Amino acid sequence: MPVVVGWGAVVGLVFAGPLLEPPVPTWLLITTLVLTVGVVLVCAFGVVHEAEHLAHRLGDPYGSLVLTLSIVLIEVVLISAVMLGPGEHTTIARDSVMAVSMIILNAVIGLSLLVGAMKHGNLGHNRTGTSSYLALLVVLVSLAFALPALIGRDGSYTLGQEVPVIPLTLALYAFFLYRQMGRQADDFREIDSGFTAGPDLPDSAEKRSRASVTQVIAEHKAEVLLRVVLLIVTVLPIVLLSHDMATLLDDGLGRVGAPVALSGILIAMIVFLPESITSVRAALRGEIQRVSNLCHGALVSTVGLTIPAVLIIGALTGQTVVLGESPANLLLLGVTLMLSVTTLASKKVTAMHGAAHLVVFAVYGVAVFS
Repeated sequence: MPVVVGWGAVVGLVFAGPLLEPPVPTWLLITTLVLTVGVVLVCAFGVVHEAEHLAHRLGDPYGSLVLTLSIVLIEVVLISAVMLGPGEHTTIARDSVMAVSMIILNAVIGLSLLVGAMKHGNLGHNRTGTSSYLALLVVLVSLAFALPALIGRDGSYTLGQEVPVIPLTLALYAFFLYRQMGRQADDFREIDSGFTAGPDLPDSAEKRSRASVTQVIAEHKAEVLLRVVLLIVTVLPIVLLSHDMATLLDDGLGRVGAPVALSGILIAMIVFLPESITSVRAALRGEIQRVSNLCHGALVSTVGLTIPAVLIIGALTGQTVVLGESPANLLLLGVTLMLSVTTLASKKVTAMHGAAHLVVFAVYGVAVFS
């Protein structure tokens, strides 16, 4: 169904192209934008559906990595489409990644900890794995938002500063993937044996972990290949629709005089809604390490891939990429990282930890519209 809906929308927009030439009537703009966003969401849920099947087959951390990379790919495509579209979008990457950071670290993790702990009691997580995520986030987020505000020019890195920042960011992310899929794979698995198997998983995670991912792929080659093909076919309509959605969204927000940051926030909400639902469902099953793998892994991938991508696009197209954040957002981001470290430093997470994260997210919402 997502494949049919996605490709049907692509064909429809091709024929409706002349009608969407600016200036677009308000009623047509709203209708087309709502339908396009709806199709993107349907396709995004389809991507998550296929990625979840791969995740269950491969087991953590490989499964969560497939899921997070699928979602992050969609976000990178949407942000790139906005940057390559008409108009000035100097802050779209900053606004989107900042929104993703606050949504994931506070809204999704906060809600997941709250509902998971209230249903199952205090939940134990693999502190080595979560600590690895947070170590990377402290560095990557600082490179993305804080450093350009301090050493850059009007919140943007100079070309001489971008040259080392891009490879350093990509190298750190690549090393993380190498370790996560290699010797440190066990650091990203559930430590509570009572929550290692989901309701639709006949085999326990412990049994899956004994088999290497190459063995699993060899034994289920046809299924894995089919899922990968379906995932790619479902992602492609999002890629093709992203330019039109970005153009319509920019036009619509401009007409109502919405805050500039709202465009990035909406992109973040659209992209990460399916994975957010997946994380909450995992928390309700008591799989708190899977929540960490999905959320922290998604944010590490988002910052580690999006920031280099937009800097490269900016350099090639001559666009200014503003990454330096405002003092208020830097404060909230610092509070979020400190709260995350405090929360995940404990052996078990509680509902109180979740409530604290949700309050920080609410304050972020106030700051956006202030």
